[in-house]
Amino acid sequence: MTRRGRTLWIAGLLAALVVAGVLSWYASSSPDGLEHAAEQAGFAQSAEDSATAGSPLADYLVDGEENRLSAGAAGVIGVVVTLALAGGLTMVIRRRGSTADVG
Repeated sequence: MTRRGRTLWIAGLLAALVVAGVLSWYASSSPDGLEHAAEQAGFAQSAEDSATAGSPLADYLVDGEENRLSAGAAGVIGVVVTLALAGGLTMVIRRRGSTADVG
């Protein structure tokens, strides 16, 4: 990777972390479009929690704590997990492609 490419990659990573970790503090707490429509139609009370409602990052919060730090941490964890999965998948595809070219 060239120096320019590495700089661009790091800048993109830092921007994603800032958006996830800091700007997420200012996300709206209003219901999303589907929740709003369900409230307007009068059947929102019949909704059930999903199977993942008790997971550590449910509702974009860490362990259900409603504060800015929790929301920011959940965003940063999401960026890191997504980067790890995408990076791992990229490495697998590159290795598979390089071994297929040799044979």
